[in-house]
Amino acid sequence: MRVGVLTGGGDCPGLNAVIRAVTKSLIHHGHCEVLGIEDGFEGLMGEASRARLLTWDQVSGIVHMGGTILGTSNSANPLKDEATLAQVERNVRALGLDVVVAIGGDGTMSLAHGLARIGLQCVGVPKTIDNDIALCERSFGFDTAVATATDAMRRIESTAYSHHRVMIVETMGRHAGWLALESGIAAAADVILLPEIDYDLQPIIERCRRREQRQRYTIICIGEGAKERGAGLTVREQVAHSPDPVRLGGVGHVLRQRLQPHLQSEVRTTVLGHVQRGGDPTAFDRVLATRFGHRAAQLVIDGQFGHMVTLQGGHIASVPIAQVANTQRKVPLDHELIAIARAIDVCLGA
Repeated sequence: MRVGVLTGGGDCPGLNAVIRAVTKSLIHHGHCEVLGIEDGFEGLMGEASRARLLTWDQVSGIVHMGGTILGTSNSANPLKDEATLAQVERNVRALGLDVVVAIGGDGTMSLAHGLARIGLQCVGVPKTIDNDIALCERSFGFDTAVATATDAMRRIESTAYSHHRVMIVETMGRHAGWLALESGIAAAADVILLPEIDYDLQPIIERCRRREQRQRYTIICIGEGAKERGAGLTVREQVAHSPDPVRLGGVGHVLRQRLQPHLQSEVRTTVLGHVQRGGDPTAFDRVLATRFGHRAAQLVIDGQFGHMVTLQGGHIASVPIAQVANTQRKVPLDHELIAIARAIDVCLGA
């Protein structure tokens, strides 16, 4: 078989570990020819495809590297119109691809599912620092992002303590609060605000005022998709040509403006932004990405197309991509970590 591999959506620690595991497993066990498609689905959308042969040596020594050696795009939409879809079909045929391993988040899985219209077989590998892919309890990249955000909050705490400030730290995560929740707990944040729980301002004000009298500083961790009760999401921009046009960001600044008039302490906001996506993956993410990549290769070799690799109950499994497309995994309100946060007196804004 001739197998294509692409990385779609935002970059993420562990992508190269997946590329390595997929390629080596397919070459060694499947005797396949592997083509790396450049810049995600964008590499299949132009007048000429952008793809290169991936050899054993080319994917050696990359397991520890952040980013993706193939490049990626979070705005490429092969389904945007019939002309684009027809061009993708021509490129797939010209490359002689039997199947494509698509490594990406819920958006990439939705696109991969849609490409079945032109007969393109896909196998999915879940990737996101947001940990929001349905039917997957943990995706690679998330552990690294949690570690990065936790370290940032611990460093910011030094300034908060020294200057007696309220420091707001805004994490990524889109509409899911996993990243804010786990990094907030790990960093001992005093207030954690999640997209799943609309917050009221008064409990946050009261928590900050109490800490003004005792510890004299407060750390607030807020996910970018969080919002005050009755208010809307804070949208940074909209990218019209993207499959997912809404870009969230700036809710930390909105919260600062709302809090400052009620407090004696100075309130500052730090938006962590893309630093959460970058850098070398943790050992956990390298291992998980390798496990995912190996299982994806097995699915290809066994002809189990239209499935996505997943982690369920600590075990590697697979689910139909159709069950994952156009869905998101949010933090359940009865989740153990929500209960623990409340038990240790973390303010969740409600």
